[in-house]
Amino acid sequence: MAGLQIGQEAPDFTLPDDTGRPVSLRGLRGKQVVLYFYPKDDTPGCTIEACGFRDASESMAQAGAVVLGVSADGQASHQEFIRKFNLPFRLLSDRDGVVQRAYGAAWPVIGLVPALARLAGPRRRTFVIDQAGRLKAIFPNVQVKEHAQEVVDILRS
Repeated sequence: MAGLQIGQEAPDFTLPDDTGRPVSLRGLRGKQVVLYFYPKDDTPGCTIEACGFRDASESMAQAGAVVLGVSADGQASHQEFIRKFNLPFRLLSDRDGVVQRAYGAAWPVIGLVPALARLAGPRRRTFVIDQAGRLKAIFPNVQVKEHAQEVVDILRS
């Protein structure tokens, strides 16, 4: 996982959201951040995961957290996914896989070729980042059905 460890500073990034506006991790200091990587918009596992975060969004907000989903999909795809499932959080486009690689969410070898990385999308991984920008939790093996509650439990700890 790119050698990332709990307690170390999370790699900073700036990516466009579903509206094209840049979102920077540094700009979210003071809030907890749930940064989740997923393969593709509107696919079965990704929909279950996103809807889990949607359904837990109030609990996450009460814990002072912002949820950001990251995939290689573009702005139009993200907008449709958000609209279709009423997602209350931003989805970020990592078209070239730079952030996926920084967080160890890119597939080995495939992630090195941007065109293939867009087709494969990132591996499913979640990172909880504390208010100071440090990694609070790393979920390298996500089980989509139970995952949102696991994240809520970490946010509250």
